[in-house]
Amino acid sequence: MEQVYQHLARYVPKIYCLGPNLNPQSEDLLAQLLLQAPLEWYLCGEEPSLGLAKLEQSNQPSQLCGHVFKVGEPTYSCRECAADPTCVLCMQCFLGSVHKEHRYRMTTSGGGGFCDCGDTEAWKKGPYCQKHEPNIRQIKLNGLEVVTPLSLFFFFRERGDTYYCMLFNDEVHTYEQVIYTLQKAVNCTQKEAVSFATTVDRDVISCVKSHYTVFLFLQRNTSRQTKPLRVQVMHSSVVAHQCFALKALNWLGQIIRYSDALRRILCQVGLQKGPEGENSSLVDTLMLCDSKMWKGARNIYHQLFMSSLLMDLKYKKQFAIQFAKNYERLQSDYVKDDHDREFSITDLSVQIFTVPSLARMLITEENLMTTIIRTFLDHLRHRDLQGRFQFERYTAQQAFKFRRVQSLIGDLKYVLISCPTEWTDKLREKFLEGLDAFLELLKCMQGMDPVVRQVGQHIEMEPEWEAAFTLQMKLTHIISMMQEWCASDERVLIEAYKKCLTALTHCHSGFTDGEQPITLSMCGHSVDTIRYCVSQEKVSIHLPVSRLLAGETWALDVYSVRKSAISDLCSPPQSELSPPMLIEHPLRCLVLCAQVHAGMWRRNGFSLVNQIYYYHNVKCRVEMFDKDLMMLQAGASMMDPNHFLMIVLSRFELFHIFSSDVVQQNSTLIEEMLHLIIMVVGERFAPGIGQVENCDELKREIVHQLCIRPMAHSELVKALPENENKETGMERVIDSVALFKKPGVTGRGLYELRPECAKQFNLYFHHYSRADQSKVHTTLMLILLFIVCVCAPALPPPVLPPFCQLFASLVNILQCDVLLGMLGAVLQWAVEPSGGHWSESMLQRVLHLIGMALLEEQQQLESNSEDNEVTFNFTLKISRKLYICMYIILALLETLQNAPHLEVHKDMIRWILKVNCIYIIFTVRDKDKAERKRKAEMARLRREKIMAQMSEMQRHFINENKELFQQSLEELDASTSASQEHSALVCVGPRRWRAGGSERRQVVTCILCQEEQEIRPDGRAMVLAAFVQRSTVMSKNRRRPPHNPGEHYDPLFMHPDLSFGTHTGSCGHIMHSHCWQRYFEAVQAKEQRRQQRLRVHTSYDVENGEFLCPLCECLSNTVIPLLPLTKTSCRYLCMHTHSSHTSVSFNISLCAPYWVLNKTLTESVVRNPYSSSIKEMLTTFGTATYKVGLKVHPNEQDPRVPIMCWGSCAYTIQSIGQSTHTSVKNYRKVYTAKFILRKTGYIEGWHLWRCVKTGILPFLRGAALFFHHLNGVPAPPELQGEWEALCAYLCLPSNLLQLYYNHKEVLEPLLQWWCSHPVVHQCLQTPKTLISYPRESNRLIELPEDYSALINQASSFTCPKSGGDKSRAPTLCLVCGTMLCSQSYCCQTELEGEDVGACTAHTFACGAGVGIFLRLERLSLVKGCFYAPPYLDDYGETDQGLRRGNPLHLCRERYRKIQKLWRQHSITEEIGHAQEANQTLVGIDWQHL
Repeated sequence: MEQVYQHLARYVPKIYCLGPNLNPQSEDLLAQLLLQAPLEWYLCGEEPSLGLAKLEQSNQPSQLCGHVFKVGEPTYSCRECAADPTCVLCMQCFLGSVHKEHRYRMTTSGGGGFCDCGDTEAWKKGPYCQKHEPNIRQIKLNGLEVVTPLSLFFFFRERGDTYYCMLFNDEVHTYEQVIYTLQKAVNCTQKEAVSFATTVDRDVISCVKSHYTVFLFLQRNTSRQTKPLRVQVMHSSVVAHQCFALKALNWLGQIIRYSDALRRILCQVGLQKGPEGENSSLVDTLMLCDSKMWKGARNIYHQLFMSSLLMDLKYKKQFAIQFAKNYERLQSDYVKDDHDREFSITDLSVQIFTVPSLARMLITEENLMTTIIRTFLDHLRHRDLQGRFQFERYTAQQAFKFRRVQSLIGDLKYVLISCPTEWTDKLREKFLEGLDAFLELLKCMQGMDPVVRQVGQHIEMEPEWEAAFTLQMKLTHIISMMQEWCASDERVLIEAYKKCLTALTHCHSGFTDGEQPITLSMCGHSVDTIRYCVSQEKVSIHLPVSRLLAGETWALDVYSVRKSAISDLCSPPQSELSPPMLIEHPLRCLVLCAQVHAGMWRRNGFSLVNQIYYYHNVKCRVEMFDKDLMMLQAGASMMDPNHFLMIVLSRFELFHIFSSDVVQQNSTLIEEMLHLIIMVVGERFAPGIGQVENCDELKREIVHQLCIRPMAHSELVKALPENENKETGMERVIDSVALFKKPGVTGRGLYELRPECAKQFNLYFHHYSRADQSKVHTTLMLILLFIVCVCAPALPPPVLPPFCQLFASLVNILQCDVLLGMLGAVLQWAVEPSGGHWSESMLQRVLHLIGMALLEEQQQLESNSEDNEVTFNFTLKISRKLYICMYIILALLETLQNAPHLEVHKDMIRWILKVNCIYIIFTVRDKDKAERKRKAEMARLRREKIMAQMSEMQRHFINENKELFQQSLEELDASTSASQEHSALVCVGPRRWRAGGSERRQVVTCILCQEEQEIRPDGRAMVLAAFVQRSTVMSKNRRRPPHNPGEHYDPLFMHPDLSFGTHTGSCGHIMHSHCWQRYFEAVQAKEQRRQQRLRVHTSYDVENGEFLCPLCECLSNTVIPLLPLTKTSCRYLCMHTHSSHTSVSFNISLCAPYWVLNKTLTESVVRNPYSSSIKEMLTTFGTATYKVGLKVHPNEQDPRVPIMCWGSCAYTIQSIGQSTHTSVKNYRKVYTAKFILRKTGYIEGWHLWRCVKTGILPFLRGAALFFHHLNGVPAPPELQGEWEALCAYLCLPSNLLQLYYNHKEVLEPLLQWWCSHPVVHQCLQTPKTLISYPRESNRLIELPEDYSALINQASSFTCPKSGGDKSRAPTLCLVCGTMLCSQSYCCQTELEGEDVGACTAHTFACGAGVGIFLRLERLSLVKGCFYAPPYLDDYGETDQGLRRGNPLHLCRERYRKIQKLWRQHSITEEIGHAQEANQTLVGIDWQHL
């Protein structure tokens, strides 16, 4: 072993101390030969290839897959079988498992995790894939003894005089700061500084320069405003041995793959304790020194741990114990560190704590729960005098620490994520001990951030509130899991309930200090309470201890705990808290929300409004609002309902209104108080409160969300609370309450409520906001029209399930004396329309409560047996005047049903009176019920008979109209064919169709001045807004470099491969030329003023002549003049396209005399007939095509200007011909004919004729388009690529032989000259690829059906300029299929004097500056704006960022739409519209993509 040390000490510095590594290949080769090979010889004792092969042959691999995920690699988790969401599979294991047929989630890995295939605790079923299925055959290992030295990484170092200044990364400084500092410190170029910064960002360490003065300079130049860059001067030998240590760790990770025995030996050596005792093993040393290492070193040894220690349950358990023992220190080091958690050893907690057996072992043996919670509390020591957390005065450093310490909450969630099914005494003891620690944490949150109502002046500074709610949201799932653990064992539940009572008693120890007891009397009842006003005293929205107790209360029903037993627990001497005390703080919180809604707290600013919003938000409401309501229900069930309501009135500060004749009141507060009573009595869909299942609660949530509007799947998921596994359970019940409507080419799939489910609607659903209630009323009225059982537009309360035993007494609130008095008072106020004491919303809530009571009585009457007496007699109480109630409610209702000022509520009042009457009759006359049933049945049969008669009449009517319709169509076809026979349409030649006088006259309207004008040669010019752009859409050779835009380039002849061209497009909107000039000058002036005031980016470049169409805001950079049709049109250049907004796809209109643009023609031309303004616009357009097409400065005198116009015309016509006929068949027939001719020398005539006809069809289409727009000849409807129609339209014979014989004198010499040309002979005799016609239309690349295939491809893509490192943002070009590294400094290049990203540089070579890219990691389509990608899930939605994780599949229709945009050159138009609609897109540096 000594010789190995000496060998390494000698050669390591020589290999790795040669300064900057200019040739990494040679360095790796030297390391392989001089360092790695001797170690392999030493390990194997023979030739390494033979020894390793023997090890692999005798290997018995672990059943665990253990594949370590790369950054961006796809991972899969089964929603049905995974024990928790952290259990994932790699792509290979997933495809070979049973889970691919289940509901699964697909995400991309952030790196660091590994595949859980083979772990039986990670999967409920199907833990193995086909590859890792347990093998019954036992393989005996050879008796190979391998000795791995413990001190493998401690080498002798040579002394020398070379030192390196090492630069370390941090999460404080930006790329620009590091680059700027390096340029000043090292005196390097920007390119070298970018390379240094990229290396530091990737590996967190880089050798900057072997000079000591750099050390001080780097620190001084970065410490003025922020902390300095971390630099360290190291001896060259130290740097060399560090580099070799990383290589050696990588080598160990590869070696142990050959043999599982080697892996176990490595684990034994790593966990073996040294002579120092505790924490002396190599694993302990690495863990405790983790925060001192750089990112590259951490990643390597973390991966080695995962591929060795975590692959075997035995060593995984030993490692877990050491990890738990050092947990507090590791977390403290992480909190002080500045690197992300994924680069910390603490990130391995997810691999340990999520294993149920390990988690429970660590709880019982290492008291892990208590350790995590106390470590968390130790880091949050900033508290007030009452011991509550105080975030108000947090410094920036404390806020940074708070963000990092939140990771401990995640570790606690991992420990609790799997609820035990079997309990031991030791587990109960340690869990309850952990619960004590957790209650200490909650007691620090109980009552934190209290608020006091501002009176007089507005609050000066908004208080801090976000930190407290961040902590609450992080703990939401923890609290739910704690309740789940407690509910799984009766003994644990009872003890936990006692501990929560004790903790809440401690929080209320000073409850009555300064609060005077008072006695309230109303309706003959009295109750003792305290004097407290929410509007005057301190009140807090954070009550986690009370809510934890509420969550445990409903679980007591599972074990049939009697109400008397709970009352005993809540009474002395067991507890100092009586039921009124239990509801006190939750009631205060709900009153605070009501007062905020009533506008009483406006001077407290937006911080309180935001707190109330999150209090009701789906992220927090499960453990905040819902638990407060549940605590009120629990307390009210143990109290007299009259006492409960009087305390509620007192806290709402409304007691004096209903107990005396007080005129002034707050209507909104009364409405909120009545709404609270509705919720306390009506919310019975939580298991343990009402006799329902979990799915019933979820169904009700979905029904009420869909009552607002039809929703997409993602919207529903966001509106529903998630459990700890990030599941809502919606898929189990959604089909029973909703219908799915599939999306089209645009939009999303939507769920619509089934009409029969609208009966479950409750206008006062406790999760509705006021805005939701107003939206849902209109939507539901339309749904109710389809429900047979609802005859009136009233919205009665739904039928509710019965309460559980513990909460059964809550229904008595509906018939208690205090509530009857309140209902009577509101109805009495409503009788007097001018009183002003009431509101319509108040009356609506009163009517809803009466309806609830009537339905409750109906249920009890229907479910009651004859022997039991019905105790709920609401109808009796409202029908007579009692001593305790001054009003007869039934009489008031009968009065109100005829009140003219209550027209809106008449239907509801009549429904109540009708139901009340039915119940009275139901109790007296059973025979009448049978008679009504018989009559209803007869009415139903009569309706069915009438509907059948109507259907028969409708069918008869349709048949008669069908015959008439067919007859009219035949007459129309006959007249059309007759008219076509008389007028043949020919676009060119002596028989050309010519328009009459009225048809020739063209009158258009200017979109700017709205003035009509006829298009005349001598009139003012009318122009179209147009956009000229370079294009490679039809290119057959994208590797051809762009031409040199110098003076010697001749664009007269376009290359047959169409490697590039100039395309012109227009939106079709017409303007006067002088109106457009004024508009463009105004745009230029506006842009100049914008630069002077504030530089706000625009979506167009005015300096480059760009502007937006004044009407449709389509991007433009020139104009095209409109010219009239003339008899000499054949001498003119024509280029015409219609608006992209119409069904015709041709985009531009230009008819320009060739001699106007080409001044070098002969002087014998006719006199120019056009006005000066038209000639000016012709020159403007010609100059634009010249400037854009050749990428040169404008030059009107250049003779290439008219040639570029002709070229743009030709290219645009070809582009339109291809985009409108993308489904041309027989593309390969020309190739087939040529192949047969070469092989046999003979081909059948009919086949040759078909091939020739197919080849010249594109030319005929282009010619038809050209002459159609040149001469203005209408195109016949059958002109859609048909051979005969095209030939007739072009005045050509449909038979080629006839064409040949008619023009034999001209064609025969040409054919002979072509066939005898030596170049033609040479091309035909060589296998050289010729340009074949018809050209096949270019398409975007073929994408795989499953998006995970793309992710898998991207995960293996390496940055071409970072030495094989994985790309952080792999991006796919959809035009050519090239994978690029986007948005990174590593791949930036210089283009035209500007640094641009890889994608931007690629567009100039591939798409003439226009490109479409798919960012694979985030699933977003990028092209100057963000566009919806073509991958959708089963619900018709895309998933940008893969947040939802649903499987994604290619939508062919949407991909065809993207391809159509590309083919029609509409990408720039789409970008312009998107950037105008969203100005934030303009500010993005797209050139760095």
